[in-house]
Amino acid sequence: MIKPALLLAALLLATSPAAAQGSDLLIIAHRGASAERPEHTLAAYERAIHQGADYIEPDLVATKDLVLVSRHENELSGTTDVASREEFEDRRREKTIDGQRIAGWFAEDFTLAELRTLRAKERIPSLRPANAQFDGLYQVPTLADIVKLVRAKEAETGRRIGLYPELKHPTFLLQNAGIDMVDLLLREFRQLGITPADPVFIQSFEIAPLQRLKARGGGFRLVQLVKPEDGPADEPAMRYAEMVTPTGLVEVAKYADAVGAHIALVLGPDGAATSLVADAKAAGLAVHAWTVRPENEFLPAMLRMGDDPKGRGCGDVKLAGMLRAAGVAGVFSDGPLKGRACP
Repeated sequence: MIKPALLLAALLLATSPAAAQGSDLLIIAHRGASAERPEHTLAAYERAIHQGADYIEPDLVATKDLVLVSRHENELSGTTDVASREEFEDRRREKTIDGQRIAGWFAEDFTLAELRTLRAKERIPSLRPANAQFDGLYQVPTLADIVKLVRAKEAETGRRIGLYPELKHPTFLLQNAGIDMVDLLLREFRQLGITPADPVFIQSFEIAPLQRLKARGGGFRLVQLVKPEDGPADEPAMRYAEMVTPTGLVEVAKYADAVGAHIALVLGPDGAATSLVADAKAAGLAVHAWTVRPENEFLPAMLRMGDDPKGRGCGDVKLAGMLRAAGVAGVFSDGPLKGRACP
């Protein structure tokens, strides 16, 4: 997220909101229409498709019986009712994931049948109280469920709808649960008839899984996720800041097709474009920026409407326009951007 101190001049120089809706800018529905439905539910994905998203983004974790399901994290209590389910109280664990000690209930300790009994809930109800009205209505979807929905909506709408899955904590799951997320994903893609000819991007904050996919995936488009702080969990000595230098981007381009970059890496504190997009293009990489969100809480001060953190206006569409002007090829968004008119 960019710093709040954006200059008004930067807004005046930004492209118009309509430009943010151009067909050349990919709109990636971040966890579905997560500003309007609990994230990573079929309802959120379907709503995003109706809103015109080009891609929907499922974060993938694995069950104990090796089925890929969609949750923001492998820890389940933030997005399901598992903590209130007495029958699963003995599944509570403490695990160190990517250097952080986390207590809760983890997808890899549940079979799919057990996960099917859980119900999704809104992850940030204080900011999205309307979403909380849908708590308890939806199951945790599998990757197969999501693909079935996409194909049904393609048949209904007559347009292609892309998949943009993220492999969550693949090194942790391999080392601590013996679950190989790369193998699982490629196996399920084969079973579902998904090929590199389909509109698919595969993303990860880690390096080795993408390199393995490059070697074994047969041509799927791959995205290295980066952010201003930290570094890949599977390369503790490396920093993302090093990876987004011109030299680092040349190395990334050896296995990836695009960089999925935090907005603060694309736009500076004054709202002007950084060199990232130009440097990435020079290395042969596209840039997709994350994440455009509609609530004031997530927007820089100059783009907010009123003082309510939950308040919404056109700041998200204007921010998308600024990112487009900076040269990104796509944006991750929690809400609709296409077809919205802003003053």
